[in-house]
Amino acid sequence: MDSYLIGLGNNDTKTRQEASQDFVKFWESQAKKLDWFESWNTPLEWNPPFAKWFVGGKINASYNALDVQKPDKIAIFWEGENEERQIVTYAQLLDSVQRLANGLKSLGVKKGDRITIYLPMVPELIVSILACARIGAIHTVIFSGFSAQSIKDRIVDSQSKLVITADGGYRRGKIVKLKDVVDTAISDLDFVSNVIVFQRTNHPITMTSKDIFWNVLLEKNSNICPPEKLESTHPLYILYTSGTTGKPKGVLHDTGGYLTHVSATFRWAFDIKDSDVYFCTADIGWVTGHSYVAYGPLLCGATQVMYEGAPDYPNSARMWDLIQRYKITIFYTTPTALRMFMKFGDEIPNSFDLSSLRLLGSVGEPINPEVWKWYYNIIGKTKCPIIDTWWQTETGAMMISPLPGLETIPLKPGSGAHAIPGVDLAILDESGDTVPAETKGYLVIRKPWPGMLTTLWGDDAKYKSVYWSKYKDTYYTGDYAICDKDGYFWLLGRADDVLKIAGHRIGTAELESSLVSHNLISEAAVCGIPDQIKGEVIIAFLVAKEGVSISDELRGQIMDIVRKDIGAIATPQSLYFVSKLPKTRSGKIMRRLLKAIASNEKIGDVSTLEDGAAVSEIQSAFDELQKQIRSYSFSS
Repeated sequence: MDSYLIGLGNNDTKTRQEASQDFVKFWESQAKKLDWFESWNTPLEWNPPFAKWFVGGKINASYNALDVQKPDKIAIFWEGENEERQIVTYAQLLDSVQRLANGLKSLGVKKGDRITIYLPMVPELIVSILACARIGAIHTVIFSGFSAQSIKDRIVDSQSKLVITADGGYRRGKIVKLKDVVDTAISDLDFVSNVIVFQRTNHPITMTSKDIFWNVLLEKNSNICPPEKLESTHPLYILYTSGTTGKPKGVLHDTGGYLTHVSATFRWAFDIKDSDVYFCTADIGWVTGHSYVAYGPLLCGATQVMYEGAPDYPNSARMWDLIQRYKITIFYTTPTALRMFMKFGDEIPNSFDLSSLRLLGSVGEPINPEVWKWYYNIIGKTKCPIIDTWWQTETGAMMISPLPGLETIPLKPGSGAHAIPGVDLAILDESGDTVPAETKGYLVIRKPWPGMLTTLWGDDAKYKSVYWSKYKDTYYTGDYAICDKDGYFWLLGRADDVLKIAGHRIGTAELESSLVSHNLISEAAVCGIPDQIKGEVIIAFLVAKEGVSISDELRGQIMDIVRKDIGAIATPQSLYFVSKLPKTRSGKIMRRLLKAIASNEKIGDVSTLEDGAAVSEIQSAFDELQKQIRSYSFSS
């Protein structure tokens, strides 16, 4: 496996030594870098599986993100999809946050009340989050692509008192009518007392007696709102998992522990400097947007770019244009987005000046080595370290990542390297024993950590059963991984996202990584369809790079790669080439759609889908497959 010794000149061995000697004392030292109104008396109360960090301490997230930062420094370069642009300083953010916080109070919002936020990627989304945090209200952000029913489910579960939304947002040149969706969602929810409406698109909407315009509320309220001195353990936010099947889970994060973990990892991973311009492409509706757009950069006083729309609209050069225009130094995105950019070829990014970049990041899923190398060579021009990060909505912040802000280490394409300091990771077998190096097993976390979820909203029993029942007092991540002889972690995808072929369990992530290792393939997604003999057979959908001719020779080459990488048992029965895969607007492939179509089941809610045409194309491919299967069965 190739390795790359790329770093930023840092070699801080002290941090890891302190973390390994006493992880609680170590996290205390990181917490002290934040501004506390009162110090804690107990650093950790651990009653498995429930943890409380920095008990007795008083803190406020909004105060740490705004009040203690340089007021005149640019906090956000914002760009709308329609190329509308705005520059927001820390002082301007603080002014708006305090006005909105007072506005929320005037509408009867109190400490502990839940507020649902359903906004596009505009600065007002960050203002809304921090206004809630300032007064101790618990925010629950819903991605602005979810359907009315999905929103209703989350509002009902959290019993949100108030909703903050916009008339609409822009996506691929069209207006997404967010206010109309909210109206449908709350039509019979009497406990929702008010809806605050930000005017983004200014298209006609219906205002009711519950509704109040954002600008009207802010204009009539003071820009002085002292932050609430909140317990460290006070809930900061609920973030619902996607809920593609069954009831969505409300992951609950506290204040003091979460802020400690997020701010520390942001410093370590991104080696943040006062002169940096940081850009994370995640929507704030997902946890990456919470931790590394809304909170992490502001806690560290950084300047960031915030972009409203689709990453390839109006053309596939949009991201590189942003990097060139704002002289972005740190770029953090998903492997799925990178595979899409690869498909368009090298000529497009090579036509832009990307020389400002000094650090690249990956998040959301395992990155396969071929994509890593493309990222390193074409985008980073062989001079930028790549931090391949692993973490979850439930962990709150990074758990595995290279840390250029601390140390210079060899980077291995496709590996996230080591656990962050203060986190105890292990890979176990089914019996709970540690597996040998290079052996696949279940990734677990053996000690509590500050950013961890405190429970699932209103469901302690499910919290215990989902995350803590497989192994005693040990957090089960649900992911497969291996650890190599050098101690580097390699994530292999979800343990429950496997295909069972003739009694063999094959991970979809392993198979898809093998498929895209062919230099003419940019994206792949696999699923299984029922087979009377093998249980399941594998179907693969592939996206070829621009200009590639599809041939039997190409199909044969791809099949040979799979046989070599994994074995003959993993060879797909059929390969289907499509122009695009069904993906969410955050860039993740919606594999459940493939499974649903393959099994002739209802597709379900596709409101987060980036492009519905992809589903039609996948459906057509499966229909053709079924005809072939029927024809073969008849003739045989």
